[in-house]
Amino acid sequence: MNNEPSNNTTHFGFTTVKENEKSELVAKVFDNVAQKYDLMNDIMSFGLHRLWKKFTLFTTEIKPGDKVLDIAGGTGDMSAGFKKLVGDTGIVWHTDINSSMLKVGRDRLIDEGILTPQCICDAEKLPFANNYFDAVCVSFGLRNMTHKEAALTEMGRVLRPGGTLLVLEFSKIIKPLEKIYDLYSFKVLPLIGKLIANDSQSYTYLAESIKMHPNQETLTQMMINSGFAKVTLHNLTFGIAALHKGYKA
Repeated sequence: MNNEPSNNTTHFGFTTVKENEKSELVAKVFDNVAQKYDLMNDIMSFGLHRLWKKFTLFTTEIKPGDKVLDIAGGTGDMSAGFKKLVGDTGIVWHTDINSSMLKVGRDRLIDEGILTPQCICDAEKLPFANNYFDAVCVSFGLRNMTHKEAALTEMGRVLRPGGTLLVLEFSKIIKPLEKIYDLYSFKVLPLIGKLIANDSQSYTYLAESIKMHPNQETLTQMMINSGFAKVTLHNLTFGIAALHKGYKA
């Protein structure tokens, strides 16, 4: 079941807000968390997010010379991985709608000796030509977008026919673990955020945004509705996260 509200409103965590307000609210969250984003991810997921990203990179068909778009690329770890796959003859665009996150990612990539183009862009209005990229990836960013199917359609537009879309996102954990996972998400995570990042509110939103994100089956159908074929699903760590892969028809 799709959790998206209507009548020009949308979800910001558990709160219903006007659609034109969400992007600014999300921006404030990521402005707050940008500097300690990687540290908090390691602590909150016990390092599992790194394994999920490695699995995503492992399952790609990206080859040297390919053109890859990393949407909501944040601190740059996926862009770094993609750059190793495409080599010197390929190109990876590292993008994010949030300037604070993009700056942290830019500095990190430069420190690692990785030079790749970057830009601030909205996934719902991508500033790239039709049929340009061989692969597009969005990791842990789709749930923050206001119009998810519009963003997925845009990702399809910039992909070449036969190109691959990778969506790595938090998802719905298996039922037997749901209660303990909710306890961890809504009680422990905000406390960790307060102790380490001096910000419990942002991490409360992040937990709520995960809860409100479409489940695995709904996201699969959303990708199909957006024009993708052969959509596959890989549940990761009991469904805490999921990797969806589709191909532009």
